[in-house]
Amino acid sequence: LATYKTFLRPGRNLKKLGEWAVVTGATDGIGKAYAIAFAKKGLNVVIISRTESKLQDVKKEIEELKSGAECKYVVCDYSNFDKSAQDKVNDAIKDLDVGVLINNVGISYRYPRYFDELNDTEVAQLMEMNVSSTTWMTRMVLPGMLSRKRGAIINISSGSAMYTLPLLAEYSAAKSYIEKFSRALNAEYQKKGVTCQCQIPFYVATKLAKMRKSLMVPTPKEYVNLGIKWIGYPDAVVSPYFLHALQGWVLDQLPDFIVSAIIMSMHLATRKRGLKKDARLAAEAAGKKSE
Repeated sequence: LATYKTFLRPGRNLKKLGEWAVVTGATDGIGKAYAIAFAKKGLNVVIISRTESKLQDVKKEIEELKSGAECKYVVCDYSNFDKSAQDKVNDAIKDLDVGVLINNVGISYRYPRYFDELNDTEVAQLMEMNVSSTTWMTRMVLPGMLSRKRGAIINISSGSAMYTLPLLAEYSAAKSYIEKFSRALNAEYQKKGVTCQCQIPFYVATKLAKMRKSLMVPTPKEYVNLGIKWIGYPDAVVSPYFLHALQGWVLDQLPDFIVSAIIMSMHLATRKRGLKKDARLAAEAAGKKSE
């Protein structure tokens, strides 16, 4: 069954879900790849991110596809997704026939650290960008989807949600929230024509991950080429990239304390390098001030 779903099952006709797809965090990585993939299929796209110049570049790239898809953009900094920002986004999409929402925007630590080493701004931004954005964006599109009795909400989580992740505690917890949120919403609304799916990538070659492409690390386009085929199906939690699914299965066979110990060791080494880099940059900045 897993082989069929991953390799043989055809993707849904997403235009039957609605005329528009909304993608957050759409100027890089998985979000950008999804926006372009939707446009290629003839879906109109609303792309949302914080940097207008990057949004304009993606909009231009979509228009150059000449697929007939329309592209709109909304400038929004999800690290401060207050009522004013929510209203701005809602005003831009409330009258559209939104069939697909990709909640992709997110942020991780600059490098692994103990929770008490994070500053208040970092703690707040991690919550805003990983939890609040997904929750409020879902509330925006859900009423319209329910009234039309069709729609698909895709929440991008992370392999971090599946395991104990010391030194990335808040990020891991936020991604776990996305998984549970998606499972519950899918159970609530599937019979009403709206599916909610949590997609769990492991490492993808994005700026956030800072990883190079390899067999285990697909490009965003490679990931999305598989991920898009799952949209609209009732599977609540999926790892579309088959080697990520295999990686998850292997890790699931190990006791949690072993996985946690391995990750702790890896993260301590990365933390040491990060602290060393911060100290060097601070010293350089202090030297420039004294000149």
